[in-house]
Amino acid sequence: MRIAQITDLHIGFEPDNPDEQNARRLAAVLARLAELQPDLVLATGDLTEHGDGQGYARLRALLDASGLRFRFLVGNHDCRAAFAAVFPGWQADDGFVHHAADIGGLRIVALDTLEEGRHSGAFCSERARWLEARLAEAPDRPTLVALHHPPVETGIAWMTAPRNAPWAERLAAVIARHPQVRLLVAGHIHRTMATTFAGRPLLVCPASAPQLALDLAPIDPAVPDGRPMVVDEPPGFALHVWDGVQFVTHFGLADGADVIVRHDTRMAQAIAPILAEHAADRAGGPAPYPAA
Repeated sequence: MRIAQITDLHIGFEPDNPDEQNARRLAAVLARLAELQPDLVLATGDLTEHGDGQGYARLRALLDASGLRFRFLVGNHDCRAAFAAVFPGWQADDGFVHHAADIGGLRIVALDTLEEGRHSGAFCSERARWLEARLAEAPDRPTLVALHHPPVETGIAWMTAPRNAPWAERLAAVIARHPQVRLLVAGHIHRTMATTFAGRPLLVCPASAPQLALDLAPIDPAVPDGRPMVVDEPPGFALHVWDGVQFVTHFGLADGADVIVRHDTRMAQAIAPILAEHAADRAGGPAPYPAA
């Protein structure tokens, strides 16, 4: 099963420009995903820049045209009411945009870490009880948990969560009780990251919108130092592949890279012995070497 992830789309950053940069970047990501044909696309928050109806309507038009299948999360730039008006059916009765589904042998649980008016994440006791109940429903089903805010210190001082943030500790306590959670995925940082949380892998997807500069130096808002903060790196995405045993995640760029090598006759001959080795390994014996 292939689960694509896109995040931090920030559609409507230029509200009066229907051909805004963020829309073009997202269109490039969606075109690349259409080639990869994932079973599902997780859109993990900051869907729009201003959390307004115009931004969500513009986003919906882009996503509907892609023909891909989506599940949605909200981030700190989103507004639940405006999102639900354009994307009905994703907001739960308790008001949060969280949901769970069993798809292709997996349980996929999407969390709501939005606290409207706050940049950082949140995970209250009500949301913790909801997650506990959803995980308890299927204790033997491998589970992917998705959220917008990574509940870890990232090293990027102005974006990171404190290590002992109460909301992160509350989330960790729930995850620790449920060993079927195999992978957590997040966004928010506008960079590719890999770490662990509550003893499980935590992967952070690069943004569809421009990325944050990689700079781990302390930052003082009272002393502007001219450092780069947002950079025009290519739009990115993740592809989480579940093979029935484990996840393997690939990170991709929608950058129109030039092709250097194609699968032609020469390359077919070059990879044939490699594939023979793999087949032999699966069968439990050594692969025969080609004749000299």
